[in-house]
Amino acid sequence: MRISPKPLAKIRKDVFYVAKEVVKKIKLQIPAGKATPAPPVGTVLGPAGINLQEFCTKYNDATRDKMGDVVPVEISVYEDRTFDFILKTPPAAELIKKHAKIKSGSKKGAHEIVATLSQEDVKAIAEIKLPDLNAYTVEDAMKIVEGTARNMGVAVKGVNDAELAKEAKEAEMAEKEAEKREAKLEAMEESAKDENVETEVITEKETEE
Repeated sequence: MRISPKPLAKIRKDVFYVAKEVVKKIKLQIPAGKATPAPPVGTVLGPAGINLQEFCTKYNDATRDKMGDVVPVEISVYEDRTFDFILKTPPAAELIKKHAKIKSGSKKGAHEIVATLSQEDVKAIAEIKLPDLNAYTVEDAMKIVEGTARNMGVAVKGVNDAELAKEAKEAEMAEKEAEKREAKLEAMEESAKDENVETEVITEKETEE
């Protein structure tokens, strides 16, 4: 009987990896697929000493499928000037504007409705934001998104659209009343100025002359 020789035992060498020290963490919000070494990216990352073109290339490759969104990124810079980064979900406000098809929210907050989202829109946004929110379910995430939308003057149909419409109407009426009071006050001030105008007094002596 032929006995096969035993394979030579492999010598195991323990390899120790020394973790590189992170010297700086930088957070940026950049349009997906559009990072360039120019400001503001270059202005922020330049002092960190990392290869700007390398970062831009890697970021753009990683976010190319999210074109049209603003994608936050957290960059870890190491002592040897190498780096890595983690992508975050787009800001809720940006997603709300995208779904509502508006360029900006209301300057008056919930006192002025600038757009209305459907509940399906809110759910879609909540599903995207869930990993970065302090929420365990999509339903909880939806409530957070609704709150953000409310502060932007964006209502959610069937949830708070009627309530916000009422608040906006009341705010509009209050603003008109304030304008009336201000106009009345200005008129009273002008009237007071007219009454305080000094009149020339002609004495009897001056009359004789």
